[in-house]
Amino acid sequence: RMLSLCETLSLPFVAQGYAVASQEAAEKETAYSDFLEGLLRTEAAGRQVRKQTMLTRLAGFPAIKTLDDFDYQFAAGVKKSQIDELAGLGFVERHENVVLVGPSGVGKTHLATALGYAACQRGHSVLFASAVDIVNTLIAAQLAGHLKRDLRRSLRPRILIIDELGYLPIDKAGADLLFQIISQRY
Repeated sequence: RMLSLCETLSLPFVAQGYAVASQEAAEKETAYSDFLEGLLRTEAAGRQVRKQTMLTRLAGFPAIKTLDDFDYQFAAGVKKSQIDELAGLGFVERHENVVLVGPSGVGKTHLATALGYAACQRGHSVLFASAVDIVNTLIAAQLAGHLKRDLRRSLRPRILIIDELGYLPIDKAGADLLFQIISQRY
């Protein structure tokens, strides 16, 4: 009966943990309200993990990177205090842009990915793409007649990470499309 009700109410994590939790509650003579609270906490935690996993998958990161893995000694010009400030994600709440500038190979992509991953873990939607991939997608959408739809896709996530901007040349039409995305975000 419980499994059927959990399925009807879309409570997969309660269904998964009910048998063990009810056995423990009976052995410990747990109050009904504590037992129910425990089941609901299990459901909430399971949903949070599922949401984080989905947001991370949809973000399109080339690899999962964290700030703990970043080598500050290798990237001598990067101030850990500034990165720690960014890791608080206050820039997201303030609707501010973050631009990481530096020569190739110093860890800009690692930092951008790590900040994006941290944002996913806190429930924010993220889209990670190279500038060339965005431009190519928008040009193809323009040719197919669904540019507005694809522009909305780039505008929808809370955080848009544009990697490799300036790494490869972009023609005027591509630059105009990329500008539309950047200018319309806020």
